[in-house]
Amino acid sequence: MEAGAVTGILNTTLAVVFVWMGYKTSKIIWKYTPYSYPNARIKAMEAKLLTEQRFNELAESRTLNNFVVSLEDTDYKGYLAGVSSYTVEEIERALDKALAGTYELMVKILPKRVGPFFRLLLEEWDVRNVTSTVKAKKVGEPASDYVSEIGTMVPKVKAMAEAKTLEEILVILEGTPYEEPYQKLLLGEISLKEFETELYKMYYAKLLEYALSRKDDERIILKEFVRLKIDKTNIMTVMRAKAAKMSAEEIKPLLIPGGRLGRSLEAILHVDDLSMALAELDSTSYGKVIRDVRDEVEKDLSVLERTLERHIRERMNELTRFYPLSVATPLSYILQKESEVKKLRAIAKLIDDGLKPEMIKEIVGDVA
Repeated sequence: MEAGAVTGILNTTLAVVFVWMGYKTSKIIWKYTPYSYPNARIKAMEAKLLTEQRFNELAESRTLNNFVVSLEDTDYKGYLAGVSSYTVEEIERALDKALAGTYELMVKILPKRVGPFFRLLLEEWDVRNVTSTVKAKKVGEPASDYVSEIGTMVPKVKAMAEAKTLEEILVILEGTPYEEPYQKLLLGEISLKEFETELYKMYYAKLLEYALSRKDDERIILKEFVRLKIDKTNIMTVMRAKAAKMSAEEIKPLLIPGGRLGRSLEAILHVDDLSMALAELDSTSYGKVIRDVRDEVEKDLSVLERTLERHIRERMNELTRFYPLSVATPLSYILQKESEVKKLRAIAKLIDDGLKPEMIKEIVGDVA
């Protein structure tokens, strides 16, 4: 073979190798570099999360004034600055705004290809606010007591809470995804529970669709997160239904599609009571999650909910170790922040109820 031909082959081979290396390098840069800054910032924020010792100190506050003052050296200071009358309601609104601010920050600093997912996560509070407001209106309770200052449509929800009639709420919901389900509720085509389920189905469908539209690590992590959340919702629905002696046919329409349990959940529907339902759950992938709290769960289903929430946090923490430069880190942080806010809200409420510090510590230790 002539020298020129050999040189041509070598040049072509080298060109292919360099193109391949360039492609792989650009792919690595595309995947990981956008997470370098936000994840470093989030890690710094994680270091500021309140410790158990700090929660115990807050439980010693004895008054809501002292409670707010004790948080002045934290990131909550700016949100609590507007608290003047030191009521539980004012403090809860400030804490909700702080949590909403955390979501907004994630949208702002994360890569544009995943930031919108955190905006979608805010819509869970829309569902909670809308359903809570409608439930309150249905039974004649003050709906404003159930409105959280978090979500993508807080002004609309506040307007719903002030509405004089149920029909007026339909006008407020016009143009939102919740208009059609609410119209069905008004017409008596669905029950209040079915209305709530319909809203959650829409919400989780959007989350799952977004997760499945991503690529590589992002798809794996987001899909896992959404399916864990769906499983938790479905498990709690089934267990509460079994405690209420509901039949499989009554429960099926209340379940959210897209979870990991699949047919395993179907088997749980057909048992007779809560104890048997928990036994069936024990044979699924969630068996090891609930095993240590099984006896407590039979007496108090809120223990199961807290256990499942803790499992989701632990799973996201685990994924941050497998994928350190990924969307797992902000998801893990947001779950920890939610847990922190939940504990702070609980402490404020218990202080206002006049409970002694030792009792508050014991109760809050079980929260989240």
